[in-house]
Amino acid sequence: MASLSSVAALLLSLSLPGLALAAPCSDTGGQYESWKPLMAAEAEAAGVGRRGIEALMATSYSKATIGADRNQKSFRYSLEKFLEVRGADAIVNLGRKRKAQNPEFYAALEQQYGVPAGVLIAIHGMETGFGNFMGDTNVVSAIATLAYDCRRSDFFTPHLIAALKLVDMGSISPATVGAKHGELGHTQFLPGNALTYGVDGNGDGRVDLTDIVDAMASTAHFLRQKGWRPGAGYQEGEPNFAVIEEWNAATVYQQAIALMAARIDG
Repeated sequence: MASLSSVAALLLSLSLPGLALAAPCSDTGGQYESWKPLMAAEAEAAGVGRRGIEALMATSYSKATIGADRNQKSFRYSLEKFLEVRGADAIVNLGRKRKAQNPEFYAALEQQYGVPAGVLIAIHGMETGFGNFMGDTNVVSAIATLAYDCRRSDFFTPHLIAALKLVDMGSISPATVGAKHGELGHTQFLPGNALTYGVDGNGDGRVDLTDIVDAMASTAHFLRQKGWRPGAGYQEGEPNFAVIEEWNAATVYQQAIALMAARIDG
């Protein structure tokens, strides 16, 4: 099999107009700089503009992201252990207070999208501790690293394209920070979902997932677009549990959200 560097050299020497082959992945960081111009050509062919391409070319290989990607042990816990480790009781207690402090806000979201407050609040608490920690990793570098890495390149490459388009739009900048896998804002949207489901909830003309109104509206919109049925149940075996599954693929996470949401809603 040809090495990434030899493939890069061949394609760059050809310089055929309109050529947009998929950039080859790698299992180590050694070829990352050679990969970037190939990924840039693929991104440009997908409609990414100048600012997005410049953001990609300014990225660096994120060892922190790779380390996190290889060590997601909490999702292998039992439900009881997962709830304990993630602080479920604290999320429920704080979630009830947040709902009581701003009932009109959550009622308006439920009226518009059909998603009850408990579900949105449980997700918010689980993802970032209600916005207390939204990440410390450069988003574009994290997503680019995961697109470059062979383990899940096919999954993360569309999210990288989306992240670069978000840069073009001004929704994020090349310096935006998020979680280790490039998730954004209060409820940790991957860039592809931010681009597709993001909502300007506060009406300022910009989708900003670090703004709580935009983030909660976007989360509710995502769930509704994934098939949420207003008024239907969301525990395991009920119609809307399948929609919670769309938010996160880990069964223990899905169960935890459903259980905490029910406690918050009382």
